[in-house]
Amino acid sequence: MRKDIYVLDANVFIEAAQRYYAFDLVPQFWQRLVEKAKIGQLCSIDRIADELAQGNDALAQWASIDFSDAFKKADDPETLDAFRNIMNWVQQQKQFTAAAKDQFARSADGWLVAYAVSQECTVVTHEGFDANIKYRVKIPNICKPFDVPCADTYAMLRSLGIRMG
Repeated sequence: MRKDIYVLDANVFIEAAQRYYAFDLVPQFWQRLVEKAKIGQLCSIDRIADELAQGNDALAQWASIDFSDAFKKADDPETLDAFRNIMNWVQQQKQFTAAAKDQFARSADGWLVAYAVSQECTVVTHEGFDANIKYRVKIPNICKPFDVPCADTYAMLRSLGIRMG
């Protein structure tokens, strides 16, 4: 049975911080993420924390202080196995260019989906499925063949009953 746990992509944090849920405008958003993480309803992975830390900004600071416990290690045997399966699947797809496959292998995206596979989570991302994409391996394009549910920020907020204001 699938767990009702959401694992967040870096773009969820970055877009929110830079645009519609900026820290100075909607601090409740960030507080709710921490609250939901503390009770195990959402998380992210260590490789996403590494990406956010590169920003050296308010988001990086929030991630390293307030949300640090919610970044899970993606190195357990089940996740490693799922990652291996995902990478094999990507390499077999003629649709993607070699450069897209190489970039995907270096990114946190495969690890994020592998964690979702192993922990039976829903991936939260702003990326959309694109059946014809060649130059990039998108998260929803990986989630679909591995039966991993994908949601955007708003679907996650609604499902978790998060309201601001």
